[in-house]
Amino acid sequence: METQYAEIMDKEAMKRAISRIAYEILEKNKGTEDLALVGILRRGVVLAERLKTRFLEIEGVDVPTGVLDITRFRDDLPKGEREGSVSGTQIPFSVENKKIVLVDDVLYTGRTVRAAIEAIMDMGRPAKIELAVMIDRGHRELPIRADYVGKNLPTAKSESVKVEFSESGQKECVRLRKD
Repeated sequence: METQYAEIMDKEAMKRAISRIAYEILEKNKGTEDLALVGILRRGVVLAERLKTRFLEIEGVDVPTGVLDITRFRDDLPKGEREGSVSGTQIPFSVENKKIVLVDDVLYTGRTVRAAIEAIMDMGRPAKIELAVMIDRGHRELPIRADYVGKNLPTAKSESVKVEFSESGQKECVRLRKD
């Protein structure tokens, strides 16, 4: 059987979605005071950097941004693999009393976000944690929802969604794969 890809968002649609998410974050948080972005490795990091750039353009403020490796906190890996993992986490600021916006490319079951929340809470006690994603595809296994969504894209469980960024040497788009 042949795998089929459908382009759901092109570069311009992604750019508009990122701008909208940035404005929504600024509006809900009444600006950038005590705000910090934390991108979940891999593509969440790129999206967080894009949001950081938009905040700089809109508000003239360089919002602190970090990278979060959730490997240690995942529930789908054997304990030995989690403990033996080398962390790629780089958060050059204290999370204490910050308004943390976790950033990821696709929200699916909610398990990645649960692991990310656990990782952040392991570092301290933020004032609040919010979630921004490019795509929400449904199929939650945990009671988690995104605060900021680029596009809601209901999918079948057999489908997959891939957010591609030029920083990864790919065509800038969101693709849906149907098997």
